[in-house]
This record gives sequence, structure tokens and C-alpha cells, in this order.
Amino acid sequence: MIIKATNFECLNKYKKTDIFSVRVLSLAKAYGFSYDFVSFYCQVLNDEVTAVISYLETDVTVSSQSFADKEEIVQFIKMKPFTSVLTDDTFDLGFDFDYGEIMKTSSKFEFENSFCKIDMYPNLTDLFDFISYEKQDFSAWYVDLSHRIRHGCAKAYALKIKDEIISSAIFSFIYQDNAILTSVKTEGAFRKMGYASVLISKMLCDFNGTVYLMRDKERNENFYKKLGFENIGKWRMF
Repeated sequence: MIIKATNFECLNKYKKTDIFSVRVLSLAKAYGFSYDFVSFYCQVLNDEVTAVISYLETDVTVSSQSFADKEEIVQFIKMKPFTSVLTDDTFDLGFDFDYGEIMKTSSKFEFENSFCKIDMYPNLTDLFDFISYEKQDFSAWYVDLSHRIRHGCAKAYALKIKDEIISSAIFSFIYQDNAILTSVKTEGAFRKMGYASVLISKMLCDFNGTVYLMRDKERNENFYKKLGFENIGKWRMF
């Protein structure tokens, strides 16, 4: 049975921690349960919560136990309109999907840095322009990220030389002692010089917990492994 969560009582009964549950619970902490554009659901089997689901507008995230009724979850998702569905690789919605590796680390070691400034409170307009999001509406991105930052559910970083951003990264979702690293970018002229390593190692040291990321298939594996990340599974985006 899948029920709508109207408070944290149901979500807190979910015992699995993975990159997907961090996204779901971080959104619930940031927005609560009263907005029309965000909603949360729990699958309950024999009084145990076996899956949690979030809808941010029409973007869906699913975290599930291995013994969840995944067919029920698939049918539930197909009953409502969606733009994207993010899951692990045990789900098949019958649609095309992108996929890649999930990585995580709890390592804490900071690269030496005496040549650039790390800004832990960058201007979000400058950050958006630097990252150059494709097909992303600035207003929606700004309102969402700034709201999550204010509620302690996200954190943006930028590495600068002479006040110019040359590298950036964001903890887009934070819940308790877990965070998700996204939006890692270095300006082309400054790549392969160690700037991103300096920035990310600083972020890992600042955060007292486990950090996850979604890596595109066959990209940047060695870079993240040098920072202490390891492959732990696969993601699918339908």
C-alpha cells in the first residue's frame, strides 16, 4: 500500500539510507508537507515502510528496500504525470533512461591551497552563469536552491582567483549527516590543474558525514577515486 506522507512520522520509519532517500528526506525537511508543488509518499508492507517517494513538481525520486513491492511502485508512478524518475537500477518503467554510477565517501583530507580563495557563500546569480545550465529556468533554480540553503538542506561553494569563479560545486541535498555533491565544474582554461580537487576536498572536510554523487557512465572515475570516493551502485533516470 502506498500512502501520502503528511508529516515525518512515516518517512522517519524508513530504515534505508542511500542517495535517493537523502534526496527525498532533504526535500521534506526543506519544504515540509503543505506546498502543492512538492509531495511525499511511503509504501507500507506489513507495517514496515519499504519505500519513500518524492515529487518536486513532476520530477520523481524513489528509494526502496530490496523487498519492496516494486511493481506497485511502478504502477503508482505511471498513474501520475512525470517529467523524470530517478531510481536505482532495479526499476524498469518501460521507458528510455540514462544511467551511471553512484559513488560515496566519508574521507577527510584537504589539498594544500595557498593560491586561490574558496567562497562558501557565492552569489547565486554568478554561480548560475558560471555553471551554464542547459534548459534550466534561472528563476525556478534560484528560488529552489536559495530556499534549501536557508533551511540548511543545501550549500554552494566557489573557488575564485581575483574574485573570478574558476571552479564550483554544490551540496544540492543535505539531510542529517548525508549530502549529495552536484554541479562540479571548472573553467576550461583551468582544468587539470588541481583546482577542482582543492575545492571538493575542502567541501568534504567541512561536511561531517557521508557524501554521495551521481557520476555519468565512463566519466571522471579516477578523479573522484583520488578524492576518496568509491563506486557503490548504479542510478537510472527515466
